[in-house]
This record gives sequence, C-alpha cells and structure tokens, in this order.
Amino acid sequence: MKSRQNGITLIGFLVILAVVGFFGYMAMKLVPAYAEYMGVVKSMKEVASSGTNGKTLTEMRRDLMFKMNFQYVDDATIKPGDVRIVRKPSGNALEVAYDKVVPFMYNIDFLLHFQKDVALVGNVAQ
Repeated sequence: MKSRQNGITLIGFLVILAVVGFFGYMAMKLVPAYAEYMGVVKSMKEVASSGTNGKTLTEMRRDLMFKMNFQYVDDATIKPGDVRIVRKPSGNALEVAYDKVVPFMYNIDFLLHFQKDVALVGNVAQ
C-alpha cells in the first residue's frame, strides 16, 4: 500500500504567508484613516443635532473642530475650507469633504477621499 501525503509544502506556505502579510500591512495603514473618518462623522452628527438656529458657518466650523478633538481627529486632516453648508431641496446640510494621503511603502501612497453630509436641524445664519 502506498501512502499519500497531505498538506501544504513549505514554499506554498511561504507564498500564502507573504500574501496574508501584504494585506495585513495594508490594513494596518488604512484602518486608522477610516477610524478617523468615523470620528468625523460622529462629530458632524453631534453638531447637526445640537441645533443650528442663528449659528454662522464660522461658529459651526469651530464647534465641529472642537468636537473632533474629542474623537482623536488630527488637526491637519480637515481644514476650515473642507467644511461647507450645502443647500438641498430637503433643507440645509453640513458637508465635509477631504482627501487624506496615507504613505504605504517607498514612493507608493494611498489617496483616500472622504465626503459626508448631514442634515442640519434649524436655520443657519448667513
């Protein structure tokens, strides 16, 4: 009787390990950017739901930046020009759109574009 071996070879194991390692390294680089985006979204929802009656865009930007500090959002990530008030048929919305460059390896970078708008409660001052 011949016995047949089952399993993976060392070379096959190293190839699988390299692929899993590559995607693991990529996830290590990208997950913090998405976690930061979740903090931005949470801050936007807090600002929008707190009421905007009579607030100007500058005051709303200040409130948003203040709340983003509690969510561990880097100050260099979102600039004041990235925060806008958009007029929609359903009402005003607070919009944040920004790009984030995440260095990957050597001269390879990831460019992530984030954009989110949240409906505002109340009237916004001009």
